[in-house]
Amino acid sequence: MTTSQLSTRHVLGIKYLTEGDIRLIFETAENFKEVINRPIKKVPSLRDVTVANLFFENSTRTRLSFELAEKRLSADVVNFSASSSSVKKGETLLDTVNNILSMKVDMVVMRHPAPGAPAYLARHIDANIINAGDGTHEHPTQALLDAYSMQEQLGDLKGKKITIMGDILHSRVALSNIFCLQKLGAQVTVCGPPTLIPKYITNLGVRVEYDLRKALEWCDVANILRIQLERQDIKFFPSLREYASSYGVNREILDSLTKKIVIMHPGPINRGVEITSDVADSDQSIILQQVENGVAIRMAVLYLLANKR
Repeated sequence: MTTSQLSTRHVLGIKYLTEGDIRLIFETAENFKEVINRPIKKVPSLRDVTVANLFFENSTRTRLSFELAEKRLSADVVNFSASSSSVKKGETLLDTVNNILSMKVDMVVMRHPAPGAPAYLARHIDANIINAGDGTHEHPTQALLDAYSMQEQLGDLKGKKITIMGDILHSRVALSNIFCLQKLGAQVTVCGPPTLIPKYITNLGVRVEYDLRKALEWCDVANILRIQLERQDIKFFPSLREYASSYGVNREILDSLTKKIVIMHPGPINRGVEITSDVADSDQSIILQQVENGVAIRMAVLYLLANKR
């Protein structure tokens, strides 16, 4: 069932979206995908809307994807990077955002290292908030573009089998993907070393598999996550070489499976660690389609939230 408008004023996490919201975003993205493949890639949908991109954490692909989506919709865009801001001088999050809002900003796209920061903002300010990643909590637009990319390959995801593999413990992508895929009726397995699988994960209704080959043999799609060394303050496995030999997806393993599966990765890729180049660049990989779909999905989210103003 698809609704005609979103049930919420903000996109803080997949947890807060309904199945109807997700399907509406996909339908809207379908239309915008056609727009971004035209010779003239702009539409005036967000003319006179000002969007502030607040990135308190480093990001390349997500920030560029949002910025491109905003410009394709003709929005006025303000970019803010915490590394060059008054946050370094001790300014609070709320002060920073209030200062930006006093410049009459309508929407805020925000990435922050603290889980819950976008939800905190949504309670205190009037602008529409889009969570572009909060700590190890959620990354809703990544999950939406992942599920949309899967749907393009497999059709309806009801009953489809998806394995999310790698550093589940430190990943906000994993949590958002689990919520999104379950709302669309897919079955989800997580796979990785025991030290990188959080204890609570089975409470979310997912299967846990520690054997890479079994996890790949079971699934229709393998979504392979990056080892997030920057979030790991202790060692969770002996070495990258050891990780790659036990959990790295390579050509040899893929060719030995009894069926052809779809390979995905939200990026950035540690080539030779969680995935080899001959897999990442193979005809089974839809990694570049994920990037293209990211712009269309983010255009859809921005457009639908602007309609809630």
